[in-house]
Amino acid sequence: MVCNEGVPALDEDLKKTLGPATAKVLAEQLGLHTALDLLHHYPRRYAERGELTSLAELADQIDEHVTVVAQVADARILTFNGGRGKRLEVTITDGSGRLQLVFFGAGVHKPHKDLLPGTRAMFAGKVGLFNRKLQLSHPAYEPLGADASDRDAATAFANQLIPIYPACAKLESWKIAKCVDAVLPSAGEAVDPLPEALREGRGLVPLTEALLKIHRPAAKADIEDARQRLKWDEAFVLQVALARRRHADSQLPAVPRRPAPGGLLDAFDAKLPFTLTDGQQTVSREIFEDLATEHPMHRLLQGEVGSGKTMVALRAMLAVVDCGGQAAMLAPTEVLAQQHHRSVTEMMGELAEGGMLGGSDQGTKVVLLTGSMGMPARRQALLDLVTGEAGIVIGTHALIEDKVQFHDLGLVVVDEQHRFGVEQRDALRSKGKQPPHLLVMTATPIPRTVAMTVFGDLETSVLDQLPAGRSPIATHVVPAKDKPHFLARAWERVREEVENGHQAYVVCPRIGDGEDDPKKKASAEDDAEKRPPLAVLDIAEQLGRGPLAGLSVEVLHGRMDPADKDDVMRRFAAGEVKVLVATTVIEVGVNVPNSTVMVIMDADRFGVSQLHQLRGRVGRGSAPGLCLLVSEMHEASPARARLAAVAATLDGFELSRIDLEQRREGDVLGQAQSGVRSSLRMLAVIEDEEVIAQAREEATRVVADDPELRGLPGLRSALEALLDTEREQYLEKG
Repeated sequence: MVCNEGVPALDEDLKKTLGPATAKVLAEQLGLHTALDLLHHYPRRYAERGELTSLAELADQIDEHVTVVAQVADARILTFNGGRGKRLEVTITDGSGRLQLVFFGAGVHKPHKDLLPGTRAMFAGKVGLFNRKLQLSHPAYEPLGADASDRDAATAFANQLIPIYPACAKLESWKIAKCVDAVLPSAGEAVDPLPEALREGRGLVPLTEALLKIHRPAAKADIEDARQRLKWDEAFVLQVALARRRHADSQLPAVPRRPAPGGLLDAFDAKLPFTLTDGQQTVSREIFEDLATEHPMHRLLQGEVGSGKTMVALRAMLAVVDCGGQAAMLAPTEVLAQQHHRSVTEMMGELAEGGMLGGSDQGTKVVLLTGSMGMPARRQALLDLVTGEAGIVIGTHALIEDKVQFHDLGLVVVDEQHRFGVEQRDALRSKGKQPPHLLVMTATPIPRTVAMTVFGDLETSVLDQLPAGRSPIATHVVPAKDKPHFLARAWERVREEVENGHQAYVVCPRIGDGEDDPKKKASAEDDAEKRPPLAVLDIAEQLGRGPLAGLSVEVLHGRMDPADKDDVMRRFAAGEVKVLVATTVIEVGVNVPNSTVMVIMDADRFGVSQLHQLRGRVGRGSAPGLCLLVSEMHEASPARARLAAVAATLDGFELSRIDLEQRREGDVLGQAQSGVRSSLRMLAVIEDEEVIAQAREEATRVVADDPELRGLPGLRSALEALLDTEREQYLEKG
């Protein structure tokens, strides 16, 4: 790219423009490498010099780097250690609250001179707690002085909007602003990804104008114009990438798989002791229609915990086996793979014993393949797959290894999709002679916009009806600190359930085996937030000695030997173990209908959707379920509000919405979708539902007309920038 003298090229390394030291911090701390990256590092908010920003909101931002604009109320130097040590304490205020700044040692003299009462300044630092008070220790600051003698200048100064950038410890917001100033002249070279007709039709400002307005707005209206435009860029480029994937997939060949009349599927349906729900029948129809086409199915099956997704997936697998193909189900953990294998073979009965003595003529073999299997069993499973003897295989990522070969892989079912990386899923799909059909299942309810953004290359089916005979789950918050007798009552309830012949789960945030020891992280303050999270091994011991003495209490966690894990799960499923104290390894797929009560310790340490997932492990039989959320957090805290929301509704979609709103956009679907984090800077997936839906329509239309985007060079280069490795992986998550 040829750039004007003095104007940095957009793709030029920032070292040339800003010098190696600053460029290194921007690259390492904020992932910004080029002038274009920096132009897309938008201000988080804007402070007005005439109006102070809110200190009242800092209580929610402990341990975060913040920038505040405030006025010095007072400043005093205190001595300690017999006068040898000095500490400067400065109190700042903005009308909404007060905040203390502290400086120590030789570092007190300059701020003592600069920060006189009445001085207005920007302060940046990490919010900490000391003696239960919020403070910034050794913050960086930039006085906002103005020559008040010139009234016009003072007015202009007071009304100026100060951009506050997402910053880090080594580079404060105002330093980032100076870096942006250095690259802003190159905004004129930015290539506009939006087709002209679309931009004009939607009344959006050109890209260069949007970049100038977002970084250096003259008025609030500028910020709004720029945001609208930049949101469209993000939504549209992402949706074009997804639309191209959908288009490419629709061009791939696949073997149509239609179940044979009077075959395995019909035999299975005939022996079902219950009828499928309307939802299961509708979703099954959608899947069977996809399986019958000549290009691969790509479908996302969302279903509430316990809505019968496994039954729908099993019928799809049987339909494929019916016409000579094979189906593979990929589960994220060994516990879950074994559980699926058990429940599938139980549901199928003699139909799962094809080729064996006493097995059905119409049956097939259902094999399990995991990393911890013994050599002979593993060899037999591999042989059954390559010969086609086994129609269905259920396994962990062991299925993906090179040694595993299929006779004719027709369908891949991926359970709990967000736990798998792109390479794993693609490696399994590549084992088909032609691309196999793909069914992705998740029990994490995903709001429609997130599904459009994160799984946008998949068609979506939703199961939101619970099967008949499922019991409702009552959920209550147990405030262990305010009302300790409530916790004692919780353990009595567990005893009562066990005496009535039922079983219980107790879930803790950590294992407690030394490897996950948080003592290093915890401070001396004995606050609920500050003490280490409760641990499985400690709680199991306390319960066994105390409130649950005499009951069989066992532990289950991810670092146990696989054989021990399976043994505990088997004995719990058989009813021999009455109380299982576990980490979140039981979060998905574990199905023990006799479990009726779950106590979640330190429930405030879990996300809303995770609590909903965990709760779905009880009430799976005919007896009602009970979930108790134990927390030491204060009643007025945001954490308790989250728990109250979980207790108030069993609607997973409603909870996932609350979860997203509370966690803010950054963590849309956990680390697995890290690409979404790096590409969505302006778009808020929940609030901007309309923009995303419109962008999806426009993108589908653009790609249908010109799949290679030959006529849209600006859009092509924006796509190439989006699809660097990390984001490509995120898009491939579908």
